[in-house]
Amino acid sequence: MKTNRRCRALLAVSLNLMALLFSTTAFITTHWCEGTQRVPKPSCGKEKKTNCLNYSGNETANETNQNVVHYSWETGDDRFLFRYFHTGIWYSCEENINASGEKCRSFIDLAPASEKGVLWLSVVSEVLYIMLLIVGFSLMCLELFHSSSVIDGLKLNAFAAVFTVLSGLLGMVAHMMYTQVFQVTVSLGPEDWRPHSWDYGWSFCLAWGSFTCCMAASVTTLNSYTKTVIEFRHKRKIFEQGFREEQNFLDQEAIKYFRERSVQTVSRSVEVFMDSASLRKPRLSPISAHVGKVSEIRREDVC
Repeated sequence: MKTNRRCRALLAVSLNLMALLFSTTAFITTHWCEGTQRVPKPSCGKEKKTNCLNYSGNETANETNQNVVHYSWETGDDRFLFRYFHTGIWYSCEENINASGEKCRSFIDLAPASEKGVLWLSVVSEVLYIMLLIVGFSLMCLELFHSSSVIDGLKLNAFAAVFTVLSGLLGMVAHMMYTQVFQVTVSLGPEDWRPHSWDYGWSFCLAWGSFTCCMAASVTTLNSYTKTVIEFRHKRKIFEQGFREEQNFLDQEAIKYFRERSVQTVSRSVEVFMDSASLRKPRLSPISAHVGKVSEIRREDVC
């Protein structure tokens, strides 16, 4: 029993730790959503010679004379670039087409004004989600390594299960709110940011993987608590049933013993009484015995 409880506790602690690591990683990274943005090609210059618009065939023509009208023979999608971007809860980073590297800006500033409140609720829910996971993990470790009493361990187990379930619910709400905010921002966000195509990234998968591990840890903890309580109740029932049977057996033996003793006592008292009665009966003389026999003969003659 103790080995099974310890195995279940280790499994719950491992799942909670995985949920905590996944949620923290997803919270601080910027790959919840990623895709491409369609932006116009920049003009070619000394530093930019590829993926740019060369109007007159001369690289310095656009720089020397700004008043001259320049023409480009590129039309349609040839005039645009598709730059890579990735977005998290805090920042949205885009590929820098004019230089190497990326440039990032706050996603909270990019979100529409009507959705900023929902985004802040999502951020607060994520923080509470991580904090409750830490509390649940601490209680599970305390129950696993420092709980000497079974009753104290069950109490810690119950509290850990409650905190883990609450954290999972907050995490689910936070992830759904962020998804809603991002989809609205795709439609109503700034023109220079709106993605041409996008999909969910690995941070988003880690966030939902964290939620899955969190709920699995809570189910494992509740299962351990319920199974331990059921085992204790079953053992208590068996003990009470055995105690009752033993008590009934002892009662029957006592009744049988006292019944035999009472019968023996009554029989002995009857024997004593008979003996005393026989001793008290008067003895007849030979003459009275002869007179008795003569009276019996006369009665027979009369009949």
